[in-house]
Amino acid sequence: MVDTSKGIKKVVARAVEKARREIGGTPESPSKGRLKWPIQCTVGPGLEGAIACESQVGFVNGSQGSLVYRGYDVLDLSAHSTFEEVSYLLIHGRLPTKSQLEKFERKLVEFRHIPGTMRVLMGFPVEKMNAMAAIRLGTNMMRQECTQLDVMEARRDPDTAISADEDSIAMEVPPSGEEHAIYEFPKARGQKSARSEKAMAAAAGIESATRLIAGTATITAAVARIREGRMPLEPDPELSHAANYLYMISGKRPSPAEAKIMDLAMILHADHGMNASTFASLVVASTLSDMYMSISSGVAALNGPLHGGANERVIETLEEIGDPGNVKAWYRARKAEGRKIPGFGHRVYKRYDPRARILGPIANYLTGSSERAKRLLETAHELEQVVIGDLGEEKGIYPNVDFYSGLVYTCLGIPTYLFTPTFAVARVAGWTARVLEYMKNNRIFRPRAIYTGRLNRRYQPLDERPG
Repeated sequence: MVDTSKGIKKVVARAVEKARREIGGTPESPSKGRLKWPIQCTVGPGLEGAIACESQVGFVNGSQGSLVYRGYDVLDLSAHSTFEEVSYLLIHGRLPTKSQLEKFERKLVEFRHIPGTMRVLMGFPVEKMNAMAAIRLGTNMMRQECTQLDVMEARRDPDTAISADEDSIAMEVPPSGEEHAIYEFPKARGQKSARSEKAMAAAAGIESATRLIAGTATITAAVARIREGRMPLEPDPELSHAANYLYMISGKRPSPAEAKIMDLAMILHADHGMNASTFASLVVASTLSDMYMSISSGVAALNGPLHGGANERVIETLEEIGDPGNVKAWYRARKAEGRKIPGFGHRVYKRYDPRARILGPIANYLTGSSERAKRLLETAHELEQVVIGDLGEEKGIYPNVDFYSGLVYTCLGIPTYLFTPTFAVARVAGWTARVLEYMKNNRIFRPRAIYTGRLNRRYQPLDERPG
């Protein structure tokens, strides 16, 4: 692999041009301005299809195959931006000026240094823990180091809250929307003005978001090294966020090409609509918990195999197939068993995942230096052709981001167990951005369940119950 990022930029530019031709037009949104609450929608099990809130952070158009961050097409951001700039865009709502970006980058460099968290984390048996569990523990330790939220005096008094829980509202009647948040704390005499309080809270929230974006990368890299019997490394202030992450894992400075590829992967994973981990973060935030607890909940949700880990299974699948010549027979057997193909299909996309449009060519670029990676990629290409030929037009099943991200991570030297944690390192930007947005007009989440159990059952004393 040539030690330059110029080749990567050319690969991305060609991928974007090809995607533009195939997608056609610009990303479109079905909404026309602000919603008028309450609204009607069709809801399936697990809240599928439910509309819980409005957002300007990001948008996925599954039928078109496009992804947008704050109005910017992710294809354009991949071609021209950096993860630092995209993180600023997500949490602030606008692209930074040169001075704003430099200030933000300095903050990230400063906040990557979390010695208290590292000291406490190393006191736990991290090498025996699930990596995601260790990262969730680390974010909680960051909360203790970076805030005063764990002291009793910092806890908000529920007696001063207005409508502390919507259980005070009869939930047996159809719910109605409220124009403004009803979970608020009234201003006490002698306190700062409401505008001043709001500005301070917003600044504190953005600082917490920035600390989490920076610190989660440090924690994840430390977990990787501890699990392999090595000491964590101090962050290198001279490196970008992506390059520093690779450095803290491996102990060697990545090439410009490797750093750019990691940066691209982070951009593509930074946000993706109201997915399970994002929703988990918002639910916790809506109770007026704090940013650290909320993001810890996102990490916990991502740990579940139905949300995170698909790229690990893609690598296992490609290894199982073994060779491009085995693909057709393997696929026929798999389909006959009614089993899913890892890395294909998506709950949202009915066309080619735009993130895979970028990562596929990047995987092509990377795999030339490794025989194992080359064999895996050739098998992946054959599998893609077979699956699309059979299910693409008819079922709308195409490769998703996980189909190629595992190959990219493998070529960058990231171990398989670190694939999902690396996803989290990037997604913290989206999680925090959406929490910051939701809290501006917070309403505690309180969906209902339809009771389908029995009624009027007579209580039997213990000695009268049949054996």
